[in-house]
Amino acid sequence: MNHYPQIYLLPYRGVFRLRWRIFQWVILIVLLGWLYFPILSRLVRQWFDDPDYSHGFLVPAFSIFMLWRERSHLSRLTAKPSAWGLLILVMAESMLIVGVLGAELFLSRISLLFVMAGLVVFFFGWQCFRSIFFPWAFLFLMVPIPAILMTRVTFPLQILASTVAGSTLPLMGVPVLREGNIINLPAMSLEVAEACSGIHSLLSLITLAIIYGFLTERRTHLRFVLALASIPIAVAANSLRIVITGLVAQYWDPSKAQGFFHEFSGWLLFLISLAVLVALHRFLRLGEVRSSVGQL
Repeated sequence: MNHYPQIYLLPYRGVFRLRWRIFQWVILIVLLGWLYFPILSRLVRQWFDDPDYSHGFLVPAFSIFMLWRERSHLSRLTAKPSAWGLLILVMAESMLIVGVLGAELFLSRISLLFVMAGLVVFFFGWQCFRSIFFPWAFLFLMVPIPAILMTRVTFPLQILASTVAGSTLPLMGVPVLREGNIINLPAMSLEVAEACSGIHSLLSLITLAIIYGFLTERRTHLRFVLALASIPIAVAANSLRIVITGLVAQYWDPSKAQGFFHEFSGWLLFLISLAVLVALHRFLRLGEVRSSVGQL
């Protein structure tokens, strides 16, 4: 008779532990939602309102997709909790406090990413975190660059784009007088403003290049090359956009160079940039195939 209670209680103990673990995770998710809901809602609103950051919707969705593809590998890992996760959590919450008190959106937003890292390390260990490092690091692309850093990056891009356009237009018969980021044409003056620096199309192209490389290429070095190649491709496309705008203003109508045409040319050249990226990938693959055949 004394053995029966033990036999019947074992399943209930397992169920109780499972329910307690689920309850703990629910409480943790509720607390994180309470802390970060205002920050995330403002971030998502920025993705909606600002087309330059609309690629932010793709980033978390693709990170989840990458984790789903690795689900079988992750399920085989043995959890080895590490107390270092607590240190990462303390650092992340310190970033949140500084970001909220200092009205620094970037710090408060990326603090959530470090909270995720701390939780993974604390509950599952470093081996698990190394396995999900790439999907985790990819999430940083969904966070807009802080204004201070944006200013330091956009101005050199403005000067670079105006310099390339100012050197190219005279080759096409358009006299140019460039003053900084202002290109003076006989028909009108073109100002390469911050919005025309190409930084936002650059961020979007880098994001898509990483996604494209992950989906179509297994070799890490080619994925890395594609991600790096997106930078000069985006810069060249933006410079070409300014050159086309100058040609339209000079040889057609200055009013046509603004408004719809300016926006449409941006979308068109972005699609061309993607096509160039795909063509580069095929060229690199062909080159590696030929080199491997030559070695044989």
